[in-house]
Amino acid sequence: MSRRTAAVAASVLTVLALGAASACSSDSSSSAQTSGSGGTPTVKLMVGGLDKQIYLPYQLAQNLGYYKKYGVNVQLSTEQDGGVGAEEAMASGQVDMAGAWYNHTIEFQVKGKAVEDVVQLSGAPGEREMCTAKSGVHSAADFKGKTLGVTDLGSGTDILTQFLAAQKNVKNKDFSRIAVGAGSTAVAALQNGKTACVMTTQPTVAAIQKKGVGSSAIDLATTAGAKAAMGGAWPAASVIARTDWVNSHKEAVQKVVDALVATMHWIDSHSAADIANKLPASFVSNQLVTKADYINALTQDKGQFLPDGIMPAGGPKTVLATLELVGHATSSVNLGTTFTNDFAIEANKTEGFKTTTTPAGANG
Repeated sequence: MSRRTAAVAASVLTVLALGAASACSSDSSSSAQTSGSGGTPTVKLMVGGLDKQIYLPYQLAQNLGYYKKYGVNVQLSTEQDGGVGAEEAMASGQVDMAGAWYNHTIEFQVKGKAVEDVVQLSGAPGEREMCTAKSGVHSAADFKGKTLGVTDLGSGTDILTQFLAAQKNVKNKDFSRIAVGAGSTAVAALQNGKTACVMTTQPTVAAIQKKGVGSSAIDLATTAGAKAAMGGAWPAASVIARTDWVNSHKEAVQKVVDALVATMHWIDSHSAADIANKLPASFVSNQLVTKADYINALTQDKGQFLPDGIMPAGGPKTVLATLELVGHATSSVNLGTTFTNDFAIEANKTEGFKTTTTPAGANG
């Protein structure tokens, strides 16, 4: 999730040597105009947990050399525990772009801020509702009377938990939600009986399964799973940026999107093992999971990733319906300004990639 507590996972799973310092530097409004050798633009991109599988394309693009290939110097950073979230850092100008969920663009519009999604990396949240055997939870209809773990109150997992409950006519007052973070803290919440379930991503899901403390009750980890549980594709991982910044840095944006679209096609044509071999060792083998666990988990949930960076048809409407149901938005939101397919379409066309996702139009 693009939440500051995603860094709890980062601190447990790996000590990322990427440093928050670069993410918290001075105003980035002109950073993409700052050139390295050969006039290469520099773009600062903060991700809501670089080592989480749902966000692997950003680091993978770096490791494949695609940012360099497509002519942009991308300075990656990750959210830090107790620090500002990636989307807030982007909105305040601390970084240029955020690797975060699409729903934030709608929430920013509600707050009067123009933020847009410039490339869509997944058609599903990549989350699973992991529940203990004794919880008796098999669907959101069973949430009543239970304590459920989310990464943080107000986070994407919190919104999704409320939405799933509302779909089954279970009201918020009928169950409790507590913040459990991710990684070892989420595992401990189930082990210690603090929660009946936690909504979390890989590799935490794999760790929970390996320890035998919980199993998947609701699949939001693949595009097919999201469609079954939520009535349509639920676009999540993306690159979002302030609309004014996008409009004044279109060349830099296009280069970033070119690199990520190429990465998405690479993911689509390679195995989970191939992908794992291109990621930092600490991402795929750590205190919670072995490399084999990581590969098995990615094989299971690889279907969340879109092959071409295109916003899927109906996706924005599904997300808006979610936010409306939990009171975070209204139908007055102009979805057409929350995302653009222009950069991704151009990237696919320029490189001769085949577009396989049916794109969303201006109204989602």
